[in-house]
Formats: sequence, structure tokens, C-alpha cells
Amino acid sequence: MNSKGRLILFSGPSGVGKDTLLELLYKKRPDLVHSVSATTRNRRENEIHGKDYYFISKEDFELMIQSGNILEYTQYGVNLYGTPKRPIDDWLAEGKTIILKIEVHGAKQIKKLYKNAVSIFILPPSIEVLEQRLRKRGTENEADLKKRMEIALSEIEKSKDYDYVIYNDNLETAVDEIIGILNKN
Repeated sequence: MNSKGRLILFSGPSGVGKDTLLELLYKKRPDLVHSVSATTRNRRENEIHGKDYYFISKEDFELMIQSGNILEYTQYGVNLYGTPKRPIDDWLAEGKTIILKIEVHGAKQIKKLYKNAVSIFILPPSIEVLEQRLRKRGTENEADLKKRMEIALSEIEKSKDYDYVIYNDNLETAVDEIIGILNKN
């Protein structure tokens, strides 16, 4: 697909600091567009429709899949999560740079559709640091934490398929590296 804009695929394991990096990146580069995913799960109290997610019914989500209006999707538990196609295409046509925070399987699917997409994978300084960060969250029991670490190791294996790999050892340094990538692509 030829377009004036750029699509940046942003991935990394849970706990690596993707949200924190993106928050700093958007402050330094307010011209960047944040892609919002759609989900069938219920909205949490602090979430805003259209900002955190597009909260839609399962029926509407399935219609979007059937009509080709979802770029990629996955199911977690009983809920569906996916990337709406129309906003991405509209922003690209307008010449915008879109950041799409996405897991590795979705990134692979989107890279097939948008050959010029630039992929960036965020790595922790070490596996031990990643585990410490996840433990510090205090949101998972030991079994869930172990499963997250297994998933993280599997995702880290796929980092070799990305255009760029950045170690999130220092937030400011990592953000500056991302800006450097954006400036040259």
C-alpha cells in the first residue's frame, strides 16, 4: 500500500515499559498518532471509549472482521481485541505517523499488509529485571507471573524479526533512540 504516512509497530513483553516509553514519546513528539484498539471486554471505571479502547459488542466486532475492517485480532479469554483498519488508512493518507502498540503475532500480520511499516521491539535490560518489574506491579499470583515470563521469553525470541531493537534500561535514552529511528525512517 502506497501512502504518505508511516506506520510504526511497537512491541515488547509485558512489564518492559512500553506504556511509559510511549507516554514520554508522545510528550516529546505530539505529532505522533496513537492507534486505539477495539475490544469486546467491558469498559473499566477509569477507561474512556475512543481513548483507551473502542468498546464494542462481540457482534459488531465479528461484523468488522467479516467486512475486512479489522487489520488483526486476537482472543484473550472470552474477549476479542483488534486493530480497526479505517483509522490507520485515513491517518496514513493524511501523512501522519502512527504508533501501533501491538503484540508480536499482530505485528507480523500487519507487516504483511503494510510492507513499509517500521517495527521496533523493546527489550528489558535483562530477564531478571523484567521479572522484578512484573513482581513490583503486584497484579499477578505466582502461577500467572510464571506464565507471563514464559510468554515474555517467547516474545523476546521473535525480536530478531523486528527492524529495530531497543533496550529499555534508561527511559530517556530509550525514548531518544526511538526518536532517532523515527527521524531516519
